[in-house]
Amino acid sequence: MSAEHGTVAAVSRNDAYTFTKPNRDEIVLVAGFGVEGDIHAGVNVRHRGRVALDPTQPNLRQVHLIHAELFEEVAGKGYEVPAGGLGENVTTSGLDLLGLPRGTILRFGKSVEGGAKESVEGGTKESVEGGTKAGETDENPVGLVLAAAEAATLDPATARAADAVAEAVRRDADGGEDARPAIVLAGLRNPCAQINGFRPGLLKEVIGQDERGDVVRKAGVMAVVLRGGPVRPGDLVTVELPPSPHAALEKI
Repeated sequence: MSAEHGTVAAVSRNDAYTFTKPNRDEIVLVAGFGVEGDIHAGVNVRHRGRVALDPTQPNLRQVHLIHAELFEEVAGKGYEVPAGGLGENVTTSGLDLLGLPRGTILRFGKSVEGGAKESVEGGTKESVEGGTKAGETDENPVGLVLAAAEAATLDPATARAADAVAEAVRRDADGGEDARPAIVLAGLRNPCAQINGFRPGLLKEVIGQDERGDVVRKAGVMAVVLRGGPVRPGDLVTVELPPSPHAALEKI
């Protein structure tokens, strides 16, 4: 398994359906659920358009990440986009998020071991010292997300994403006692026309085609929370790649 590092440039959340999300000093990840206090947190799909189509779908879009380098790129074309401006929860720096394979685990903060749990509504989560161990379904609802995936009718890309999450849960459980908050990358955000409502003309800068005519989506990646805990600006982000062969992220 190879690793690389980046940093957290900003964190954002909102408890209401808005296109942008305000920056925070800290967000708290909850395993199998998402960002505590965020409107898109939940076991089943939370994005309104997807809820309208099928509310039984699993929520593989619990955490939205965008690389800060995208904002630098579009700034050169006249578009000012602040962190959280496209609705992401975590803005990263120094990571090629879009180039990471499906099933990649991202861990936040310095590696620590042990620690005590603190109680939260509806169960327990552990502090950054303790984390939340994926695979323990009595305390960790990742299993509920996977159960929702088993029960729902999934399109092929979503089914592959769910399989990658399940494999990452097994890998994380077998990997020892790394206590850091962690997420697993499930797929790509599919940019929509709302982006033009935020900045007219911006949509064409975050979705296009490569030289082969394949669609290129730049508006970030979606993830499921494996282990809970706080994430703050300046935190180290450690990349853990899945076993080879690697599969590219697909829209979900």
